[in-house]
Parts: sequence; C-alpha cells; structure tokens
Amino acid sequence: MRLFPLRILVVLCLCLVVSPVSAVFAGGRGHNRQVKVLASRHKHAPDSGTAAVSRKTAAHVAGRGKWRQAAIRTSPARRWASLPLAQKLSAKSAIIIDGVTGEVIYAHDPDLPRQPASTIKVLTSLLAMEKLSDTDIVTPSRHAASMPRSKVYLRPGRQYTVNDLLNAVLLASANDASVALAEKVGGTESNFVALMNAKAQSLGAQDTVCMTATGLTAQGQHSTARDLAVMFNKAMAREEFAERVGRSKVKTRYGTLLRNHNKALWQVHGAEGGKTGYTQAARQTYVGKFKRGDSEVVIALMGSETMWDDVKNLVEYGFALQDRVDKDQTVARGRVTDDDAGGQSVAARLAAIRRFYAADSRADQQNTLVACKKMSKL
Repeated sequence: MRLFPLRILVVLCLCLVVSPVSAVFAGGRGHNRQVKVLASRHKHAPDSGTAAVSRKTAAHVAGRGKWRQAAIRTSPARRWASLPLAQKLSAKSAIIIDGVTGEVIYAHDPDLPRQPASTIKVLTSLLAMEKLSDTDIVTPSRHAASMPRSKVYLRPGRQYTVNDLLNAVLLASANDASVALAEKVGGTESNFVALMNAKAQSLGAQDTVCMTATGLTAQGQHSTARDLAVMFNKAMAREEFAERVGRSKVKTRYGTLLRNHNKALWQVHGAEGGKTGYTQAARQTYVGKFKRGDSEVVIALMGSETMWDDVKNLVEYGFALQDRVDKDQTVARGRVTDDDAGGQSVAARLAAIRRFYAADSRADQQNTLVACKKMSKL
C-alpha cells in the first residue's frame, strides 16, 4: 500500500521533466516553420481564403475569354475571308466581266494563252446553229465516231438530227458529235476549224486559235480567259444558244438522256448557262453567265484544279462588287456633274470607283482612292 504513492510521485516527476523539453523542441519546429512561411510571402499582403479564390476564378475566366477572342481573330475561316481573291483561286487565269456592259470587273492573267479544252465548243455550236437547221440529218463518219471521251457513242452511218447533236455538244460535251457537226458544215474538220478561227475574230476574241472542233489538246491551239468570256457573253445573246445551255438534262430522239456537265446550274444561285472543259494539258476550264436581279456577270477560268470552288468564289465576288459599285455610283451621280471644276466626266469618276473595288490589294485600292479624291469629293 505504501508503494502506490511512490509510483505516483515518480510519474509526476517524469512529467515535469519531459514537458519543458517537449515545449522547447515543439517551439523550435514551429519557429522554423513560421520563418519559412514569412520568408516566402514577406513581399505580399496576406489574402483571405475567399478573396483569393474569387480573384483566381476571375483571372481564369478573363484568360479564357481572351483565348476565345484570339481564336476568333485567327480562325481559318476569317483568315480565308480576308485573303485577296487571287489567293483563293487555283486557276492559272480568271476574269469576271459585266454581262451588260462587257466591262472587266476583276481579272488575273486574263490574257495568258492556254489550251481551252471543251470550252472551245462554244464556237463549234454557234457555227452549227448558223449554218444548219435543227431538223437537218447528219451521218457521222468513222473519224467522228472514233473520237475519245467525252462522247455519246455515235454509230458510223446512222442518221442523227442536228438538234440532238447540238445538245450532245453543249450538255454532254460530246467530241464525236462535235466532229460530226464540223464535217456536216465544212466537209472536213480542218475546213471547219478555219471557220471557227474567223468566227472567233468576229466575236472579238483576238488571242484565240483553234486547231480542232473539240478542244482536244493540239499544238498551236490556245485561247485566253478574256476571249472565252467575251465569246460566251455574245453567244448568250443568241436565244437558241442560251436556251440550250440552260437545260440541266434533255432526252434525244433516239432515247439517250443527256445530262449537263455544268453543275453550277443547280449549285450556284443565278446560273444561266455555261460550258466546262478538261484535258490533261488544259486542266479544268470553265466559262459561264450568271444573273441576280438586274446584275449580270460572266466568268471564265483556265488551268484550275478546284473548278467548282473557283466558280463559286468568282461569282460571289463579282456580284458583291456589283452591289457595292451600284451603291457608290448612285451617290456619285448625285454629287458630281460633268461641269465640275477639274474637267473630269461622271463616267471617268464612276470608272475610278470600279477600279477601286476591283483592285485586289490594299495598296492598289489606296492608290486608286487617292486618284478618286483628286477627281472629286465623292
């Protein structure tokens, strides 16, 4: 019984000895930890937990907003839209002309001579319309029937109407039908080619030389985007031609369904007619006319790798320019007269406006704008 108080006394003594030592070690560790924390934050005022989280969240949201704005500014669609038209086209040469006045709205390398491919069949069909009637009968030769594709597989010795062959040329781009019509008109294809060259000159196509009735690649044969546009615009003035090229499909007298190669008729708003072409040497070629409201444009392109994209870009660009020019012309007509000091006519000023919008670079636009301001304060 006497040992129990002694044990208690020993335990109490041990507690009194250990407690100060523990306090010293604990205090040392706490002091070191405090110094480290203060050393890392001594330049900043302490934040409350809620305020710190709020500011971090706001910074994160703001940063994300800036990222989104940067993404919008540099998106591929925006960069593509801001490019000059020439950089959006794969065509080696292209032109847009006003379908009413014939004035050039846009062009790059429009006088570059290239193989025209089947777009030259515009001349073939025009001559056949002038020289033959729809009901005339044509009997294809073996030479005509042997033409490579595209073709409608005419049979030598079989009789066909001019109406069917013209549709085969303009819709299905048939080489055999082209040569059959050429031989019917000229006796031989070479004689017909001489008529084609004369017709091209009469239409104002000064840089076009035909060597075949089909447009198949031939040495010395060439045309330009400008010539194709000029010829097609004048061909569309002929009602029969315009009516034929505006059809998406037609059935021949012998039961063959001919489908138009010109996809723009159902893919591009305002398409009135066109002619496609392709050879390995020429690549893709196209000429066509489009109308929206009172505005008309004729486009032509040569040496394309993405023809239908090029066609759409040219058409949209052409009509966009027409709209902008028409608005500025209305303003200009109300503000300037031929009697203004400076002696510039209204026509000259309006032409300057067109040149401004047709300029394909900011530098060209700036130069033209300076010229416009010198003429008149439009």
